[in-house]
Formats: sequence, C-alpha cells, structure tokens
Amino acid sequence: MITVYGRRPGGTDDIGGPVRHGESPTTAMVRHFVEQADLSVVVLSVLDVHAVVTPELHEDRVVFEVAAAPGAAVGDFTERSDPNGLPTGQRFAAYGFVTDPLDNVLLTQIAPGYPGAGKWHLPGGGTDHGEQPAEALLRELVEETAQQGEIISLLGVTHRRNPGAIGPEGYPINWHAVRALYRVLVPSPTTPRVTEAAGGSTAAAAWFTRAELPALHVTEVVQWAASLPRRESDRRR
Repeated sequence: MITVYGRRPGGTDDIGGPVRHGESPTTAMVRHFVEQADLSVVVLSVLDVHAVVTPELHEDRVVFEVAAAPGAAVGDFTERSDPNGLPTGQRFAAYGFVTDPLDNVLLTQIAPGYPGAGKWHLPGGGTDHGEQPAEALLRELVEETAQQGEIISLLGVTHRRNPGAIGPEGYPINWHAVRALYRVLVPSPTTPRVTEAAGGSTAAAAWFTRAELPALHVTEVVQWAASLPRRESDRRR
C-alpha cells in the first residue's frame, strides 16, 4: 500500500490515506484534505518518506508539508478504471542521483525485455516487504553497480503511469510507480559492475561526467534530477 499524509503548519493531526492507481501523490494529498477535512490545501514540500511495517502490513508513506489555500480550485477526483481492461500494478520504489567526490554521475542501463530498454536510468528499484526506502536504494546500488553509497538528502517524490508496458511477464500491464528520489554520494568509487543479484533488469552500469549526460539516451527522471541546482539538491527535503 502507498499512502500520503500531511500536516498543516501548527496543526496537530495528520490527514491522508491511500494513493489511487495512476494518481499523483500531491493530487492524492489535496484530495484527502478535501474529503476528510473539507479544506483546500497546497503541497509545499516533501518532509519524509518511510515504511510503516506491521506483521500484517507494509505501507510506504510519503509525508508532505501543506498549507491551507482557501478558494483554490479543486480538481476532479473521480476514480477511473483502465479503459482497455488491462491488469494493473502499483509499486513503490527508491532511486538515487548518485555522484562521486569529483561529481561524476552513476547511471544504470535498462536491460532488454524491460520497459525503457536501452535507456540510462538512476540506480534503484522497488522496495521489498519490511524494507525502508533508503535501505532499498543502498541495496539496489550494490546489486546494480557494486558501489557503496551514503544517503545525503531526499530530493523529492515523483510518479509515473506506464499503461500497456510489456516487461518480463510477456503481456501488457498498466503500471503505476511512485518513486522516492535521493541524493547519494559514493565516497570511494570503483569500476561499476552489475551483480547477479540485480535480477536481470540492469544491463550495464557506468560513471559519466556531467558534460556527457546530454548526449545519452536517458529516462525522464534522470533529466529531472540532473537539472536540479547542485547545492539545492543537497539540501532539498
């Protein structure tokens, strides 16, 4: 389950709940305030991302800072099913914009047979049951690149709906991913190496200079992370 919760400055109660399939986390946050408190809000920032784990449940939770916005336009929160009748999937994942002390950028290449095959992507992947997002990212970093990293900061949360994506299952699935994005430092970089534990979704891993990035075929989340001001990306939460 993926949820969003928010608290107004000076407030005492968190308001929130599940993110629907295909729904932006910020839209879900606004929707829950309207439905539960009859209050229009704007999302100011991401405060935290963590997993709430019990013996019966794993909940990936995004916590936002919000502010009241009286009179703000309220969107259409109607829940819609897939018009093509495709099976749906939703997952929470953690990815890192990973650099070394010289500001080289570490990327992984998506393997054949997976959506986006051939593109260069941020290291990371889905969280396992009982795993915190930051822990999942550092695990994936070792599996996909054989690098040891340190989490520096939380950059933000994005989402992507990929209707009709065909992956290793061999049939189209209407996928919705919610992604926590972190700034990560590898203090002692080595030559990247894809390990067997990567599970086949990663074809290669490599370090690139910032100047080399524009010529690469990259995913949209790489473009987003690389466009952040460097100092801002280190402190933004």
